[in-house]
Amino acid sequence: MGSHHASRHAAPESSRMRRLAVAVVVPLALLTLAAIVWMWPDPLSKTRSSEALPQVAAVVTSVESAPCPPPEGGKPDPTAPTDCGTLQVRITEGAGEGEVVQAPVPGGPGAPEVEEGDQVSVAPSQGADGTEFAIVDHQRASGLWVLAAAFALAVVAFGRLRGVTALLGLAVTFALLLVFVVPSILGGASPVVVALVASSAIILTVLYLTHGFSLSTTVAVVGTLASLGLTGLLSWLSVEALHLTGITDDISTYLGTQHRVDMQGLLLAGIVIGSLGVLDDVTVSQAATVGEISRANPGYGVGPLYRAGIRVGRAHIASVINTIVLAYAGSSLPLLVLIVADNSGIGDVVTDQVIAQEIVRSAVATIGLIAAVPITTLLAVLAAHESAPRDPAPA
Repeated sequence: MGSHHASRHAAPESSRMRRLAVAVVVPLALLTLAAIVWMWPDPLSKTRSSEALPQVAAVVTSVESAPCPPPEGGKPDPTAPTDCGTLQVRITEGAGEGEVVQAPVPGGPGAPEVEEGDQVSVAPSQGADGTEFAIVDHQRASGLWVLAAAFALAVVAFGRLRGVTALLGLAVTFALLLVFVVPSILGGASPVVVALVASSAIILTVLYLTHGFSLSTTVAVVGTLASLGLTGLLSWLSVEALHLTGITDDISTYLGTQHRVDMQGLLLAGIVIGSLGVLDDVTVSQAATVGEISRANPGYGVGPLYRAGIRVGRAHIASVINTIVLAYAGSSLPLLVLIVADNSGIGDVVTDQVIAQEIVRSAVATIGLIAAVPITTLLAVLAAHESAPRDPAPA
């Protein structure tokens, strides 16, 4: 009789929680959609620099090596090219398809090493003797497509239907970044606002697409949005307090001066978007964990269930924090090596703006991640408690 009563009284509570979830998600989704429509970049706006060199695909047909002349003064220059030969290159696309042109062997640090038969990108430019050609880089499209296919195959083979929905979610994320975030920022919109709106759209789309429309997913969505808002606030406070400008290299300088991009805002936007991937991982795990604990131990009250969820969250956070720090440290390792090589004191290294930015990224993302655990756990506990079946009071 007890199980009969439990099943009879579970449905109304679950239905009420589903209605509550819809009441929370629908306004968020409508607000996000309205913001995207309002901020959608003008397709007629100019987002490309007129100074960018056009590039065409080509293939190297022959390589004629020749030694470079000795440097003036006899002093060796480690950055000078060692091969001053020429290449015969056949254009394989565009108006000049089939034409064979000459280009110098690329030289200098980081220059591509080319051999006969290599597929390359060539940039034409106007010189004193007419059109000149230079090898810009290797073509990597074929190799990247093979790698992408292997990635997709591994995801689908292991995740099956869930893997397919995860790939669809990834496609949505890239589409939003390429057609909304980047053009909007280049069009003059606030990078922070664009990042927050895009992050909300990614969360609402990807989490429900990947994990289905359920109470657990809704808890993860709300927990992620709350933690992301906190991360954005802490990022703004940290950047302002430490006087970070976001301009640390030639690329950021070019964006700030030529495209009039708010580089400080772009720094904040990068922190918000960079934190999103780890945040939704933690919130989804916490919501699912609390739900499983509640089903395995129906007698748990709010306090014991919250403490059990927090214990799991602490173990998860301990490993994820190291992941965040190592990810940011790995991406900035060349800069770190350069700064250490040019400065003698560790204090100068840590306070340099390049390293300070990475410290802010790591610290703010970690604080937001830590806050996501208690927020999501509490929401999941309250949802599980409200959804728990209750036997009717004795007459």
